[in-house]
Amino acid sequence: MRHQRAGKKLGRTSAHRKALYANLAGALIEHGRIKTTEAKAKAVKPIAEKMITLGRRGDIHARRQAIAFLRSQDVVHKLFSEVAPRFADRPGGYSRIVKIGTRQGDAAEMVYLEFVDHQA
Repeated sequence: MRHQRAGKKLGRTSAHRKALYANLAGALIEHGRIKTTEAKAKAVKPIAEKMITLGRRGDIHARRQAIAFLRSQDVVHKLFSEVAPRFADRPGGYSRIVKIGTRQGDAAEMVYLEFVDHQA
């Protein structure tokens, strides 16, 4: 039984999974929309929203926490200077998952993970 076992393993070691989440969250912040599998999108969405919440706080401790997770000064700078101010008056729900069908090779359900204010 998986009682009290939060989160998906995604067939990866914990270090690989943490790197995957950091890379996907950084790509979302950098590009505004990413194409990925549904399982990965559902796993990284809460993490990306937490990064935006840190950006909204805007203090030095929040910036250091974001750098520790995202591992990129450039992405964190964009988060704090461009992305977070766009959501300053929004109390949450900064991103959405849009289903786009299955992948040709393995029929994995593909989705767009994007910010709610993203213009397609």
